[in-house]
Amino acid sequence: MKIILTQEVSGLGTPGDIVEVKNGYGRNYLLPQGFAIQWTKGAEKQVAVIKRAREAREIRDLGQANEVKDQLSGLKVTLSARSGNGGRLFGSITPAEIVDAVKAAGGPSLDRRRLELPGHIKTTGSYNVQVKLHPEVTATFPVNVVAAK
Repeated sequence: MKIILTQEVSGLGTPGDIVEVKNGYGRNYLLPQGFAIQWTKGAEKQVAVIKRAREAREIRDLGQANEVKDQLSGLKVTLSARSGNGGRLFGSITPAEIVDAVKAAGGPSLDRRRLELPGHIKTTGSYNVQVKLHPEVTATFPVNVVAAK
């Protein structure tokens, strides 16, 4: 099945890419979630417009991505979460909570979907979180999870 991506899909492509996927994956996941649209000749013309807009953003964002990377490198992010004995959390730390903590620490606003966590964060401690700012720029910053009082 030929589809056109409308959003970035990890391992598949970026918005505007025309990709060939298995019928079930496209029909049951990508199309209903709004990650892609069915490929047609008319939709292919729209791809050119999407790609031009994306290229203009990427050229502008490469310098901006390096600035954001520099901001994140000097940032100390601390999250407090409820925990039980031994530092085990009630629940886990989500990417949305990390984004809010970065914003509260004076950092830039990030997209939670671009965060790459080192597994599930279910205990107190220090973790290194990666964020993909640009296809060529990936920033890593430490997140310290402490028990709430």
